[in-house]
Amino acid sequence: MKNQWIEFISGKVTVKVSGRGIERFINVLIRNGLVVWNVKRHGTETITFTMRLQDALKIRRFARERECSITFLKRAGMPFLFKRLLKNSGFVGGAILFLLLIMFLSNVIWGIEIKGAKPATEYQIRKELDKMGVKIGKVQFFVDNVEGIQRKLTNNVGNLTWVGVELKGTTYHLQVVEKKEPEKPEQLAPQNLVAKKKAVIDSMYVETGQKMVDIHDHVEAGQLLVSGVIGKEGQTQQVAAVGEVWGETWYKSHVELPLTTKFFVFNGQEKQKFSLILGKLEIPIWGFGKPEFKEFELDKNMKKIHFLKWELPISIGNETLRAREETIRTYTEKEAEKNALELAKDKIKSGLDEEAIIKDQKILHKELKNGKVILDIHFKIIENIAVGQPIPKETTE
Repeated sequence: MKNQWIEFISGKVTVKVSGRGIERFINVLIRNGLVVWNVKRHGTETITFTMRLQDALKIRRFARERECSITFLKRAGMPFLFKRLLKNSGFVGGAILFLLLIMFLSNVIWGIEIKGAKPATEYQIRKELDKMGVKIGKVQFFVDNVEGIQRKLTNNVGNLTWVGVELKGTTYHLQVVEKKEPEKPEQLAPQNLVAKKKAVIDSMYVETGQKMVDIHDHVEAGQLLVSGVIGKEGQTQQVAAVGEVWGETWYKSHVELPLTTKFFVFNGQEKQKFSLILGKLEIPIWGFGKPEFKEFELDKNMKKIHFLKWELPISIGNETLRAREETIRTYTEKEAEKNALELAKDKIKSGLDEEAIIKDQKILHKELKNGKVILDIHFKIIENIAVGQPIPKETTE
């Protein structure tokens, strides 16, 4: 098998030899290092055999010495195939160009379908897609992947709860779920409002129900704030107590902030690399060599190549190397204390309702240790402490 491949690459010819003394002619060829095979006799003065192309160029000299006539019957192998390709180069070039054109067109965006969106929302989505470069006629390699498109649409289009993006062939399919309008308040079952934590009442707003506490009262967790049982004795009825009871609550926070912090920032330099990926084989096609910068962050993307509706086992890989520099941020003790206090506020706010406000804060303990500012902080918070609690059926007044 190996010899057959070697013969195909180097080329071979089938030779017809006629004349007297053809056996001696074959022996002369072999003695001079010319390899022949598939030797066949055709009558008494004619034989055919196969030999390498490079040896066929030498055979005429030996034939003249032996008064033999030579005819080349068949040519095969890479040199002759290449010659035929050159002869038909226009056709071959046209076929290759056609395939490349089909492959290129198979990787162009030809359609964008959006389902589940109202006309106004669809207009916003298409406008945002245009900003991202996702438009008909754009090559898929130069736009974000479906995850990136989905993330940007969710962040930039306010009416979306969720959007699914799928690329099928040359068309992007978007399935949209819009935010629903606020539903009408449901009819609540009879309930009281009770305190969810210990607090001092700051202000109250009661829509329905009977107040059981006043401003500046100190209440404990679980204490009744607004009763859902209203009316005079003997003529009471149960309703859903609705309202807000704002109370002053207290929190403690512990935070540590280093005076010196090392972190990386991008400086704007970047290098693009492109490669052709065949299975596990990656062939660089653009952006050779190492980047000029030492510190960088690598972002890799891979785009599948399509041929018509089929996805080929070939991908275009894109690597973006963004240069970064190490930066050292140093705080004075006062600056560190100020920033630590802001971090503590953010930490407290993350666990509160949006309406809650910080009324006051006081540093209980401050320490500088191991290059860190350590703070223990007491916060006074104004927040709605009222939560609903169903009224037991057997409760009466």
